[in-house]
Amino acid sequence: MSLVIDFIDETNEVTDDMTKTIEGLLELAAKKEEVADDTEVSVTFVDNDRIQEINREYRDKDKPTDVISFALEEMGEGELEIIGEDMPRVLGDIIISIPRTKEQAEEYGHSFTRELGFLAVHGFLHLLGYDHETTEDEQEMFSKQRAILDEYGLSR
Repeated sequence: MSLVIDFIDETNEVTDDMTKTIEGLLELAAKKEEVADDTEVSVTFVDNDRIQEINREYRDKDKPTDVISFALEEMGEGELEIIGEDMPRVLGDIIISIPRTKEQAEEYGHSFTRELGFLAVHGFLHLLGYDHETTEDEQEMFSKQRAILDEYGLSR
């Protein structure tokens, strides 16, 4: 197993099957992106109030969103990179709003599991440094997401 995933469900709404699906998707994404074995990531499921609070505090956007990623490897100004031989790589945190996931699944006309998987992969790719600020970057990131979801069997 290449990834060590720490799941935290603050909503008590996410089933074991759903976490297994996310685990499988993120494993596939990690393999495709050649992420080192024993790399750590956390996935936290929250409600809209909690994600709005996080969005307001860290992104100055006072509204709920679907997914937020915090990459622990991005070096801030004046930070020193600490690399140890035996230190596992810690990518960061993916925080997903379960109510927003439900709303968007309905809006896009696909399953809750597919939307949850999409958001998890989206957040994971952000942790690896992908972004969608430009059209070119967006096309690259979204085609990777689609390829991972399709290969896993969660296409739209």
